Amino acid sequence: MTPLSDAERFARLRLARTDRVGPVAFSQLLQRFGSAVRAVEALPELVRRSGRDGYALPSVDRVEAELAAGERVGARLILLGDADYPDMLAVVDPPPPLLWTRGDASLLSRPSVGVVGARIASAGGQRIARGLSQQLGQTGHVVVSGLARGIDAAAHLGALPTGTVAVLGGGVDDIYPSENADLYRQIVEAGCIVSESPVGARAQARDFPRRNRIISGLSRGVIVVEAEIRSGSLITARLANEQGRDVFAVPGSPLDPRSKGPNELLRQGAILCEGVEDVERAFSTLRTLREPPSDSPFLGAPDDLDEALIEQVAALLSPTPIPRDELARALDLPIGVVAAALLELNLSGRATLLAGGLASI
Repeated sequence: MTPLSDAERFARLRLARTDRVGPVAFSQLLQRFGSAVRAVEALPELVRRSGRDGYALPSVDRVEAELAAGERVGARLILLGDADYPDMLAVVDPPPPLLWTRGDASLLSRPSVGVVGARIASAGGQRIARGLSQQLGQTGHVVVSGLARGIDAAAHLGALPTGTVAVLGGGVDDIYPSENADLYRQIVEAGCIVSESPVGARAQARDFPRRNRIISGLSRGVIVVEAEIRSGSLITARLANEQGRDVFAVPGSPLDPRSKGPNELLRQGAILCEGVEDVERAFSTLRTLREPPSDSPFLGAPDDLDEALIEQVAALLSPTPIPRDELARALDLPIGVVAAALLELNLSGRATLLAGGLASI
């Protein structure tokens, strides 16, 4: 893999921080223009043609300030396209454009298992999470969780001697909750802290689904220990299932509301987890996660698309996802032309769901 140039790295960070450019648009822009440098140059004209406001590129000073903030706290920036970008995240569709890390970033490339659950966890649930994580570490797995109180904290503590990764909603320097400050420091020293958010950012509610997506994306499987029916842990389990990961659930008493989440997952087909043996047994089943094809779907797309053609593509979209090649077949058009039209529809805000089931996250 050819290392990214300094100019390309800077452009990728700038593109990732552009208002309303999420992982979907980021990946599409890279595919269409071949580099972030060219995408940054082309974006203003694309937005002008779309007639949509709100895609302002961040200033060079703002991007330089983020890089300087990362340097001040000893954080390291890993961009999509870097050689050490985690393979498990690279197969997520679409992958996060970047990761800020503190600690041992090599842990991100080791076999990992997510352990998540209730913030207000029972003593028994915390004991199970801590014990499972300790056993997972002894069998060679890194434990990934979200540094929340309760199950997350217990999982990190159990795996500290063998390797643990904490994925944050805020920046890598945002210690939340504050009661986990000592645990945070231990993970920086012996594990790895990860965040997609800018250094210095404070976690907000909208950041946690992205955080959960990285937890599941880094992991071969996700174990839910305790969780109520409406909880972030079940969102993580759903994302894991969508990403082709194994979902495990620790059963619990029907009298405890915190058991309703795992028990419901079991009813839906999750793997029963009473110990590390259940995880090892599931992992012994061959499952291959394939990286997305390297050929760009935008090959052959013209620089300027006819508005009538874009309208033809828009007319075929619906809330039901459809692959790009199906749209191309229906319109008898090259897939590159269809992919380019979908990108312009996304930038204009006229398509909230893109072909292939990709959503702007």
